[in-house]
Amino acid sequence: MTAVILWGAKGHAKAVREALEGTQHQVVAVFDNDPSCPPPFGDVPLGYGWPAFEAWHRSTKLRGSCRAVVCIGGDRGLDRVSLQRRLADHGIPPWTVIHRTAFVASNATLGAGCQVLAQAAVCVESVLGEGCIINTGASVDHECRLEDGVHVAPGARLAGCVTAGRYVTIYMGAIVLPRINIGEGAVIAAGAVVTEDVPPYTVVAGIPARRIRTLVQGRA
Repeated sequence: MTAVILWGAKGHAKAVREALEGTQHQVVAVFDNDPSCPPPFGDVPLGYGWPAFEAWHRSTKLRGSCRAVVCIGGDRGLDRVSLQRRLADHGIPPWTVIHRTAFVASNATLGAGCQVLAQAAVCVESVLGEGCIINTGASVDHECRLEDGVHVAPGARLAGCVTAGRYVTIYMGAIVLPRINIGEGAVIAAGAVVTEDVPPYTVVAGIPARRIRTLVQGRA
């Protein structure tokens, strides 16, 4: 049995723990930076912030055998990747989660700490960087290239040969047509249909998708 810690104590943590059911992985601790967040599980302790993690890390006998999953979704890909690297520096490397109902092609490549959740698909020759989330029911078709920290939210669809730069967020139900390039830090709004390339740090929405604002350093 491999011990797993989760960073993030909200709904995404519950989805990740469910994805680990039936595997040889057991959640032993949860951490979150929000002191108002209630414990998500009655049988797993919750610590708040990095000091709580360091105290746990000093006292645990699991050092060297534990793995981490960072349960931070939304448009916080940079935070997710940075945190999983920080945990790795403390000897707790990221674990890649693939739900038992998901499909991942045998020649697809998943970077460290990726999460492919229930009924999601990562198809032939697709390549995902570190800390990507392919959320519930989302699909990444053939030969897509997703860089670090990309989040494809529930029900979103990427056609073949799409590329997405670091920390791109593609929200629920969006559709990206074939061979589209999405620049670093861009955000695709829920339900959008993307028919042309999206510049970096740009928010697009609508059918067809059009720019609605530009982000500064990845933030609205």
